[in-house]
Amino acid sequence: MSENIFVLGLDEHNRATMDSLPHLSQYRFHPLLDIPRLRGDIDLPGLLAAARAELDAFDGTVDAIMGYWDFPVSTLVPILCAERGLPSAPLEAVVKCEHKYWSRLEQSTVIDEVPGFAEVGFDAERPPEHLSYPLWLKPVKSYSSELAFRVEDDAGFRAALAEIAEGAGRLGEPFEFVLDRIELPEAVARAGGSACLAEEEVSGQQVTVEGYCRGGEPTVYGIVDSATYPDSPSFLSYQYPSSLPGPVRDRLTDISTRVIRRIGLDSSTFNIEYFWDPETDDIRLLEINPRHSQSHAKLFELVDGTPNHEVEVRLALGREPELDPGHGEYSVAAKWFLRRFTDGIVHYAPNKDDVVRMEQDIPGTTARIMVDPGVRLSDMQLQDSYSYELVEVFVGAEGTEELWRTYELCLARLPFEIEDVEESDEVDGKE
Repeated sequence: MSENIFVLGLDEHNRATMDSLPHLSQYRFHPLLDIPRLRGDIDLPGLLAAARAELDAFDGTVDAIMGYWDFPVSTLVPILCAERGLPSAPLEAVVKCEHKYWSRLEQSTVIDEVPGFAEVGFDAERPPEHLSYPLWLKPVKSYSSELAFRVEDDAGFRAALAEIAEGAGRLGEPFEFVLDRIELPEAVARAGGSACLAEEEVSGQQVTVEGYCRGGEPTVYGIVDSATYPDSPSFLSYQYPSSLPGPVRDRLTDISTRVIRRIGLDSSTFNIEYFWDPETDDIRLLEINPRHSQSHAKLFELVDGTPNHEVEVRLALGREPELDPGHGEYSVAAKWFLRRFTDGIVHYAPNKDDVVRMEQDIPGTTARIMVDPGVRLSDMQLQDSYSYELVEVFVGAEGTEELWRTYELCLARLPFEIEDVEESDEVDGKE
């Protein structure tokens, strides 16, 4: 008998990837709430009521509930699973990861690889004395680097604080609904869901550790390298497997294991972002996400033969994941981000037919178009603070040079026409 797995925000791209899972006949994937509803004005009580209604109306067993998106999906999953007695991470552990200030407090109890940090009030004129520029300012609840700003002096500090104060409530206010469901430390309760976090800048090569925890025992199953555009914090690509030296990968695994145990994130996948400085050999933990990265799913499929969704599916069903790395068609894989760093109006963008023809002509590739004709880039949501994402391109290859060559071939098949326009309400630091 097929098992029914409900996926919050199941999108077309990831549905296609999940359809490639082995033992597919065992699973029937069902969408639970659509992405526009989950990414609009977030009404947690309304979303929970709608999700419960969909589940109750289903004529069959609900065997698992899962998701691979950030808030609110990340918190809806443990709430809904707890109500139905299904395996899931504890809500408190998820919030310890997602509240950036609380997460830093927890991390710093078990590891030293944490940058200097502090919660700062929106009326602050300068950072606390123990922090030095350059700094990053960000809301304690955000995602996709939204409202994250690099500042170098007091003037930039105050300008960024003002920008964050204006927008932090979009996620922070609905996040309060979740905070009210758990017991908070005094410092976290005082900060609330819309506070601002200041962190000292760290540098080096950015990497992401992917893993899961079951029965209290964390397991790391992959490390992914991240590359940024020159002189920009915006991502250019993710590449798997990592090219870091073995001893560095071992240290990342050890740090990740200690942190996940401390937070108590169990029956869950996780991904943890780090910086490793090859000159000093220093490691600094950037953030913990209580989910696997759907951005990496295709990379694991191309190299290991199964996407990382498979790990979460088995955990959601209360089973131990079965890992069998290195059985994909390619030795390496990358996800590329084509971005624009100035505002504009899209007059032409590739369509699905263009992507299908590219896939047929260039083996081991696929793409996801992120903009439509007629869109003004500055009107797009869920962008980082410095760029606009046009297309994501996935490539499998036998080596790094081939990854680059194949990506360039893909770009030639996916042209855009964008008219330059003046930036409106220009933000300090944004091009």
